[in-house]
Amino acid sequence: MYIVSYRHDAIWKATSIVYPEVPHCACMFHLWNSNKTNFRKSQKQIKEVYFALARAYTVEEFNRHMAELEAIDSRVKIYLMDIGYDKWSRAHSKENRTMTMTSNIAESVNAANKHARDLPVVNLLDFMTTLIQKWNYTNRKDAVESFMKIGAKYEKILVDNTILSQTMTVLSSTEFLHLVIDGQTRNVVRLHERNCTCGRFQLDDIPCPHAMAVIQKFHMDSYKYCSDYYSIDYLLKTYEISVNSLPDEITWQIPEHVSSQVVLPPKGKIKQERPKKKRGIVGWEGNTVTCALYGRKGHNRRTCRNIPKRD
Repeated sequence: MYIVSYRHDAIWKATSIVYPEVPHCACMFHLWNSNKTNFRKSQKQIKEVYFALARAYTVEEFNRHMAELEAIDSRVKIYLMDIGYDKWSRAHSKENRTMTMTSNIAESVNAANKHARDLPVVNLLDFMTTLIQKWNYTNRKDAVESFMKIGAKYEKILVDNTILSQTMTVLSSTEFLHLVIDGQTRNVVRLHERNCTCGRFQLDDIPCPHAMAVIQKFHMDSYKYCSDYYSIDYLLKTYEISVNSLPDEITWQIPEHVSSQVVLPPKGKIKQERPKKKRGIVGWEGNTVTCALYGRKGHNRRTCRNIPKRD
C-alpha cells in the first residue's frame, strides 16, 4: 500500500499522522508542473527526459536518462535529488508502484464533482452518493458481461507485448530460465520468479515483451503470470459492495440526540470577496512572479526596490 498525491505540505503532514507506516509518493505529473515553473527556459528540452526518468524500470536506465538531463540543465538534477528519487521514480520506489505514477484517480473524482462543490453539504453528499452508485453499477455490469480473463486495460497490454515479442529470439537454459535477445539487448527471463532483467515483468506484475516471447514459444498460458488483481474475479470483488441509495427525507428516522444538536456557523470574520476555486501556489513550487527589469523572483517591476533613485 502507498499514497500518490500532489506534494502539498498539508497532505504530506496529515498522511504521515494517519498512515505513518505507508510510503508517500509524489504524482509524476504534478511534479512536472513544478519543473515547468522553476525551469521555464529548458522545459521543452527536459520534458521527454524527465518522464523517461520517472517511468524507468531499472536504476541503470534511470542513471542513463539522468546523465542526459544533467547535460541539458544540471539544476534540475539537484532539484529532483532534494525531493528524493524514491518519491517520484519508479526504479527507486520503496514500494512497487506498478503502473500508478499519477493521482489521476483523485483528479477524475475532482473533475466529476467540480460543479457540485458549490452546493450545500447535504446536496453535495447526495450528488457524490449518486455518482459512485452509477460508477459501481456500470463497472460491475461491464465486468459481468466480459468474456476476458483479465480487465480490458491489461488485456491490451498483453496484446501489445505479444506483438513486440514477435521479433525476439529465445535461447533457453532450463524450463524456467531463458535468454531473450531483442535487437542489441539481452534480457534474462525467470518465469518461476516472474522476473526479467528489463524490470517490467516484476514491477508491472504482467508479462513483459521478453516474457511473452518465452510464453509464445512454448505455448504457455500468459494469464498464469498476471497478477490476480488484474483478473475479472477481483474486478467483480471491487464492485460487489452496493451503494445504499438515500430515501426521501420525510422517511428518515433521525435519533433524538442527533436532531437536538444545534449546528452553528463557524466563528470568525468571513471575507467579502468571492471565494477562491483554484488552489494557491505553495512555497516549494517556487514564486512565479518575476521582475521584468532585473529578472529576480518575488516581485514585479512596479514593486521593484532595485531601481536607482533619481537625485
